Amino acid sequence: MKFSNLILKNIFRNKSRSILVVIGIAIGVAAVVGLGLVTDTLSESTQNALTAGAADFSVINGTNTGNNGGSGSGGGFGNEQFVNQTSVGEIQQISGVGSAVGVLRTMTNLNNTNSTSSTSNSGSGSGFGGNFRSMTSIIGIDSSSLSMDNIAITNGTVFSNSNQVIIGQTAAQSLNKTVGDTIIISNQTFKVVGIYETGNFMDDRGIVMSLSELQNLTGNTGQVSLILVKATNGTNANTLATTIQQKYPNELSTSTSLSGNNRMNNGLQVISSGAWAVSLLAIIIGGIVVIVTMMKAVSERTREIGVLRAIGWSQKRILTMIISESLVLSLIAIVVGLAIAVGIVELITTTHLLIGIVPSFSALLLLKGIGVALLLGIIGGIYPAYRASRLSPTEALRYE
Repeated sequence: MKFSNLILKNIFRNKSRSILVVIGIAIGVAAVVGLGLVTDTLSESTQNALTAGAADFSVINGTNTGNNGGSGSGGGFGNEQFVNQTSVGEIQQISGVGSAVGVLRTMTNLNNTNSTSSTSNSGSGSGFGGNFRSMTSIIGIDSSSLSMDNIAITNGTVFSNSNQVIIGQTAAQSLNKTVGDTIIISNQTFKVVGIYETGNFMDDRGIVMSLSELQNLTGNTGQVSLILVKATNGTNANTLATTIQQKYPNELSTSTSLSGNNRMNNGLQVISSGAWAVSLLAIIIGGIVVIVTMMKAVSERTREIGVLRAIGWSQKRILTMIISESLVLSLIAIVVGLAIAVGIVELITTTHLLIGIVPSFSALLLLKGIGVALLLGIIGGIYPAYRASRLSPTEALRYE
């Protein structure tokens, strides 16, 4: 009988024992591949969820770097130096920039907006400016770009024309306004069409309108307070910010949330480490199952091994046979493990238990699964094979 045929015969002669080995190895493969399908895209999915639509950093006038306030994206109020709106289009053309949006920010005392005696930060007598404690922030931005400034509508809709505004949750409560009400800003009446939240106290006590309308109200036509920039996928935001600042030296400055980025990266590393820890645990468990099962198999075949040694089989040949059987079982376990992993992940995905995560299968992940199966097969077979090869023929033949 051929050596290869003998190996296959030995495997299928004791089906229950072979099934246990396959299950043990398949557990390791399924853990690595199944978790890999999720964790390989977990970092990207988490990052996209945390920064979905929001700007990565802001660009402001280079001579006004010390006057930032407002949202986490940057910005300023009061007597600030503006940025020419043409810079928005220029920055949009820079490689690595996904989106660039101009934003105009100012403040006004709504209690005095009907009075032409209010101070104006633009010098146009528009009714903007005054005591900070009684001020309401006014933000001008295109309605299609609200997410860039973390503005999320919680009630109503976005503004669609120059006579409409949306109002922050905090401002709506303090001013006793809701969707459908009107509000007077700089002697002009606007309809409140939506309520929004940003998670930022200053912005949530403000009002948002179209950029062009706020520019007209303040007399700052063609000017913005800051430019919100979002990098394309795969582009480092900090590097891109440095590139823009170098392109406009002493003219523009950038503001990035380095601490926030670092905290997010640390969180993603913890998630990846945890996933690998679970995979490693599954591999160890699978390895133990394989070793114990193979040891039991060798113990049951002691007399058989003794006969093979008595008829002249060398230790090397015995060793090769046991390890080969283990590897063949590993190949079977690869198919079983991959089927289990893909099946479970597909089931979880279809039932929408993995919200925001789209499992991604890759060639590298396939190689990981195959590598784990072969590793478990070799590790699980080496020690039992070594013990079997060391048995003396007389001792093995006396074994009951």
